[in-house]
Amino acid sequence: MDVELIREYCIAKQGVTEGFPFDTETLVFKVEGKIFLLINLNNPDSFNVKCDPEEAIRLREEYSEVVPGYHMNKKHWNTVYLNGRLNNRQLYKMIDDSYWLVVKSLPKKIRDVFNNL
Repeated sequence: MDVELIREYCIAKQGVTEGFPFDTETLVFKVEGKIFLLINLNNPDSFNVKCDPEEAIRLREEYSEVVPGYHMNKKHWNTVYLNGRLNNRQLYKMIDDSYWLVVKSLPKKIRDVFNNL
């Protein structure tokens, strides 16, 4: 999987915007203004995604390609390396899980719009 596939997958989701809020090399994807994925364009061999804390630990134990989130809250974020044994389906699931974790944290009025998809 490459950065363009990740970008296309992310921006196809409802309510997603992309931008560079931190610098000119870290592409950030947000849903309703909340971050769910970051990827460095100068070194696009990994991305950071939000993760349920228990699932984050499980993934880190099972896959060497999943480590605590670089420059992020290590309890809630994972860095996922793309050059390992994880297939696209697994990577897309991690992106989906991150997206839905953020959606679940939105105010009920906004969240209800997503739940009716």
